Amino acid sequence: MKSFNIGMVGYKFMGKAHSHAYKDLHMFFPQTAVPKMKLICGRDESGVSSAAEQFGWDGYVTDWRDLVTHLDVDIVDINAPSDAHKEIALAAAKAGKHLFCEKPLALTLADAREMLEAAEKAGVKHMVGFNYRFAPAVQLAKKLVESGRLGDIYHFRAWFLQDWIVDPMFPLVWRLQKEIAGSGSHGDLGAHLIDLAHFLVGDMTEVIGMSETFIKERPLPSSMTGLSAKGSKDAPRGPVTVDDATLFMARFANGALGSFEATRFAPGHRCTNSFEINGSKGSVKFDFERLNELQVYFTSDDEDVQGFRRVLATDSSHAYMDAWWPAGHTIGYEHTFVHEVVELMNAISEDRQPVPNFADGVKCQEVLEAVDQSIAQRRWVSISEV
Repeated sequence: MKSFNIGMVGYKFMGKAHSHAYKDLHMFFPQTAVPKMKLICGRDESGVSSAAEQFGWDGYVTDWRDLVTHLDVDIVDINAPSDAHKEIALAAAKAGKHLFCEKPLALTLADAREMLEAAEKAGVKHMVGFNYRFAPAVQLAKKLVESGRLGDIYHFRAWFLQDWIVDPMFPLVWRLQKEIAGSGSHGDLGAHLIDLAHFLVGDMTEVIGMSETFIKERPLPSSMTGLSAKGSKDAPRGPVTVDDATLFMARFANGALGSFEATRFAPGHRCTNSFEINGSKGSVKFDFERLNELQVYFTSDDEDVQGFRRVLATDSSHAYMDAWWPAGHTIGYEHTFVHEVVELMNAISEDRQPVPNFADGVKCQEVLEAVDQSIAQRRWVSISEV
């Protein structure tokens, strides 16, 4: 059985998700190569040493340069904040390491293209972390589109709604600072919607958008981790330099129309990542807060029973589910990361590029920047312009 040694940069929200995936992979997917959790990296020694012990890593380092050049590391997993992605990826590629990088791939399109070029030049495998593709219900939607069962695709509409920063006293975490995050809801949430659109419907040709930052300043944090933070309302304030909400419309190369909404200012929506696809023969609807379900409608049904049906995508006929539990026993968010790692391990073992890879990350970044350009210039922008 093949095995690959993992070196991971980052140990908080995504670090825990990725660690869990590596630990559980071989229990449920025994035919895949084995990911060995060799080294984890973080700047704070106390935090990263605790994470190494808790998550089950063999060891830790506090400088990512020591990790990417380590002789026993085969794959470098990058889930540090977005501003660190490029430098780490370029160094790891130069060292001949395979790459697994969280989204968005980089702060800018130019940086994303440089990362892709470096990976291709080095001849290493590269994957970008669009985990929502790997929900079995989303895989079923892809199957229905590709098989033609929905007919010609007319509409793709998607929305990713959260509410974790509605309180104006919520601290100024790094995700609200452009120099670290690159963008706000647009790059964080909207990137997932864009990738799902590419995966399910195809390439976009032009976009037009608008955005808003509702809270211009916030208290500086005393501590932060994941999507949570602590601070005082009396603390000094700093400017919010990213969008709180971005909406855009798009045209697809196949003639379909698209609408996209990403916001962190939708009270009551914890993680409403949803899409709907309308075709000439039917429609599908997905909501990540009910990730095991796909709503399906076919125009060919008899008129007296027409309507959306709930398909519980937990049978062995659904992607990845033959590895898990009996039909009807649902899976969760963490399983999408396990499925990502299945693809990563299989691709490297089979000497092919994983999907999605850095090329998909670049395509996503092209749309993100075309929307930004559209907002700045208040006009439709062709993807070919960026």
